[in-house]
Amino acid sequence: MSEAISNIQGLRELAGRHQGYIVDLWGVLHDGVTAFPAAVEAVRNLKTQGGRILILSNAPRRSSEVAERCRELGIDQSCYHALLSSGEDAWQNLRSRRDPWYARLGRICYHLGPERDHGMRDGLDLDFTHDPVEADFILNTGGHGAEDTVGSYQPIIDACLSQSLPMICANPDLEVIRGGRREICAGAVAGRYEELGGEVRYHGKPHPPIYESAMHLLGLDNPRDVLCIGDSLRTDIAGANASGMGSLWVLDGIHAETLGMTDGRMPQEERMVAICKAHGHTPNFAIPTLRW
Repeated sequence: MSEAISNIQGLRELAGRHQGYIVDLWGVLHDGVTAFPAAVEAVRNLKTQGGRILILSNAPRRSSEVAERCRELGIDQSCYHALLSSGEDAWQNLRSRRDPWYARLGRICYHLGPERDHGMRDGLDLDFTHDPVEADFILNTGGHGAEDTVGSYQPIIDACLSQSLPMICANPDLEVIRGGRREICAGAVAGRYEELGGEVRYHGKPHPPIYESAMHLLGLDNPRDVLCIGDSLRTDIAGANASGMGSLWVLDGIHAETLGMTDGRMPQEERMVAICKAHGHTPNFAIPTLRW
């Protein structure tokens, strides 16, 4: 993709150019604690003007749980037509076992994740164990505490590796900013597991299967009819590029500190291009913060 990035100041500049819009959640519409009113209004306006809106989140929880949390924050269905989470994609695969990789998994699961993610266990014909030695596979939904590091989970990683357990990663993100503080996500632990020789199946952005599901929910066939809106080069922009979709990079999210964002102003073009080169992914458009 070309290194040229078209800078815009408001989402209204792109309204009507695409039939469908895939919108990231965390870092774009909220920070895990508070919704961003201007961003919510922008997406609502886009829907009002006829755009098909899908919220696509790398949350390791069922879509219904994510939608309920959104509603609590003021992001209701006036803003979107459908919502899909990486956790839902993982859960559906665990339930159906249609995929050969899933078909060969056993029924005893070691869940690496906090209690708030236990909704991922509901409705599955599985037995859960606290001991990796007893498990057939790992369901990884992320860390337990805000202060955790990947190193905090090294003993668990080592125990799982000793049993050659395949891992399902229900959130490929490495980190998230919750209320202004960075926390590790399931993807960081999965990355270490994979580096040490473990087998990992990822669900969510930037992996292609989630975009196939997204297109189905949007009711569209041509990826070129879709614009992806997100703050992460590694997931949102990479996934859009690989799927042949357009992309809008929201700059005041996960990369804001690296970009040197101040007062919501557009950073220097040279810095934007350098960061894109370092990540190997370039968006079509960039916006300082999501607004109309």
